[in-house]
Amino acid sequence: MSPHDPHEPNRADLGKDPARVSGMFDQVAKNYDRTNTVLSIGNDQLWRAATTRAVAPRPGQQILDLAAGTGASSVSLARSGADVVAADFSPGMIAEGRRRHGGIPNLTFAEADAANLPFDDASFDTVTMSFGLRNVREPRTALGELLRVTKPGGRLVVCEFSHPPSPAFNGLYRFYNSRVLPLVAKAMSSNAEAYEYLNESIRDWPNQPTLAAWIREAGWADVAYRNLSFGIVALHRATKPAP
Repeated sequence: MSPHDPHEPNRADLGKDPARVSGMFDQVAKNYDRTNTVLSIGNDQLWRAATTRAVAPRPGQQILDLAAGTGASSVSLARSGADVVAADFSPGMIAEGRRRHGGIPNLTFAEADAANLPFDDASFDTVTMSFGLRNVREPRTALGELLRVTKPGGRLVVCEFSHPPSPAFNGLYRFYNSRVLPLVAKAMSSNAEAYEYLNESIRDWPNQPTLAAWIREAGWADVAYRNLSFGIVALHRATKPAP
């Protein structure tokens, strides 16, 4: 099966081959936002609101929203008057984003690889990435690239799936992910197998302190995080040191 065959369900794996991951997201782009809202029982909108508050966008700021998908998170940021670049490595997601939101004057779309961003050094006041770092083959390289394109004193906000610290709640969460989520995804999505990868990537992803350490190691300062939805998701924040 070719990773680019549009007629076959494309399923990424933990090798996170960029072509396969990009192709998988191309196939789910049309119903992606609606499916996520159903699968997260509406929590995706709460997570987006928390991320927007953490970014605290203001008019005149330059903001990079990496792994923006169809641009739902970018629209939330652009409402502030900031100039927002919605970047993603899935052409299908970018095309769907342009179709839906192309008329917003302070929102632009760009195809971009997180490990090799097509932006100049110190281009952005704030960089943010929601539910995308986990899909990058070399996430620590991506954190370094985000640092490179951020202005000194600029900020990083990463919203990503994580690991609930409560063993009891974590058990319920794992049960939902392994038993309930696949059934809902099969009913909702054009590529239910993509959500099997979602489960695998969440299980394999490091916990909150480990990701915070990766962010520090990439060169970011003032690294902190807080849990959302009992730790299903964690919101990580950091600042680029001034020279």
